[in-house]
Amino acid sequence: MREESFFRDKLLPISTVVVILIAVWYLTTIFLNAPFERDVAARAGTEIGFSDIVRNTMAQERPVLPAPHQVVAEIWDTTANKAITSKRSLIYHAWITLSATLLGFGIGAALGVLLAVGIVHNRAMDRSLMPWVIASQTIPILAIAPMIIVVLNAIGIAGLLPKALISTYLSFFPVVVGMVKGLRSPETIQLDLMHTYNASSAQTFWKLRWPSSMPYLFTSLKVAVAISLVGAIVGELPTGAVAGLGARLLAGSYYGQTVQIWAALFMAAALAAVLVMIVGLAHTAVLKRMGAKA
Repeated sequence: MREESFFRDKLLPISTVVVILIAVWYLTTIFLNAPFERDVAARAGTEIGFSDIVRNTMAQERPVLPAPHQVVAEIWDTTANKAITSKRSLIYHAWITLSATLLGFGIGAALGVLLAVGIVHNRAMDRSLMPWVIASQTIPILAIAPMIIVVLNAIGIAGLLPKALISTYLSFFPVVVGMVKGLRSPETIQLDLMHTYNASSAQTFWKLRWPSSMPYLFTSLKVAVAISLVGAIVGELPTGAVAGLGARLLAGSYYGQTVQIWAALFMAAALAAVLVMIVGLAHTAVLKRMGAKA
């Protein structure tokens, strides 16, 4: 077998895809923003060449599709050039969203694990609760989020918790499904071996089922933490929030600031990538602690 090369097998393919995406993005920017430049030239009674169209579409104040360098400039301006405590700072808004994300993710992960344990060990819960868990995800989050926010506000609960509960609603599902699969992953021969040792249900759980479920758990947590971020952003939209990445998206939509919208989207994507990476590092550390080979 050939030795794996970081440049050939990882860096080169990823870089190639990124370059192609950026090139397509620039071409699409010209195509979508060109009609505005032609309209401006027509109203002024002047002719506009292709080179002028290309130059102007790359620097429109409110483009239909901002160019990559405009988004990068906006991100840099709202992170490096703004104080962290400023309400114009993307870091400030990212922290507001991140706090709700982490709280909702923590609650959702704990709830998912508890439900999975009950489903695996109780036949009645398996037959009655599991279908409801699956059915719960058929309700669009955009439909249920305003109801959650309004009901909780009516009983005096506002701020961080309502958004966290929306994240919980989204994040518990992959954990339940993954952990049910993981806790049931031991083979029959392994369970029979535990019976020959006269192991109790608790010993079978902690010494066999729980260790076997770790790969499933962390895979589910990667999905859960990313979808939890989506839930936190969605939770900021129906409240007319003034802080958070959802609030930035909402404000950009109100005032036609597409560059602001795209900057917030890229910040959200970067935040999700970091969270998934942290879960991945935790996964590697846990498996190494359990004696898995690198």
